[in-house]
Amino acid sequence: MAPARTAPDLSFLLDHTSHVLRTRMAAALDEIGLTARMHCVLVHALGEERTQAQLAELGDMDKTTMVVTVDALEAAGLAERRPSSTDRRARIIAVTEEGARVARRSQKIVDGVHAEALASLSEGDRSVLLRALNGLVEGHLAVPAESPRPARRARQGAK
Repeated sequence: MAPARTAPDLSFLLDHTSHVLRTRMAAALDEIGLTARMHCVLVHALGEERTQAQLAELGDMDKTTMVVTVDALEAAGLAERRPSSTDRRARIIAVTEEGARVARRSQKIVDGVHAEALASLSEGDRSVLLRALNGLVEGHLAVPAESPRPARRARQGAK
């Protein structure tokens, strides 16, 4: 009695590949003691002076997750909270020298995980996939729909 599927299950395809990619990324970054969130904060904080709120938005994290992530980076000696050089009321996340070294290493790991995933496709398929996904991210799926019962984001596991 189940309805016949008339189209590929895009939700399953995107969720499954995203989940597997996240687990591989988590395992690879764990080898140097980082989580994907820690990597994200380090890399974005290196780019320019940014507050926790700005970094949280860039990394798609809520405030609580961001605080826990920055606390972990501070405890590891990779980043610290400092007063902003342009706004004395604001505090920014500054990456330490060790943090910059770890960020360079973690970026190589992230690039490697992505390259490994894409290597399973032909060069033509890689190019089509990336172009199509960018088209969705910049177009129809750029902004989540408003809903009285928002969809929960997939858990990324304990990090």
